[in-house]
Amino acid sequence: MRHYIALIHKDPDSDFGVSFPDLPGVITAGTDMDDARAMAAEAVALHLKGLAEDGEAIPEPSSLDAIMACIENRDSVCSVDIPMQALGE
Repeated sequence: MRHYIALIHKDPDSDFGVSFPDLPGVITAGTDMDDARAMAAEAVALHLKGLAEDGEAIPEPSSLDAIMACIENRDSVCSVDIPMQALGE
């Protein structure tokens, strides 16, 4: 199972927004943390499946240390498990 680092942001008047430093453009949101994590796993799985179907390389997940080296990423992070069947593995 791959573990991509997700950045989760929450403003007072919004849902929990999720983005991925290793996967630019992959964003989602959830009404609470559990929903945000579930939506994040689904968004990444669909994105990676699309890359695989198009014959494009699947990015290797960065380490937590690499993600945290960027000060803008230090707000909130979590690991998102991506089922390998999403990649045909």
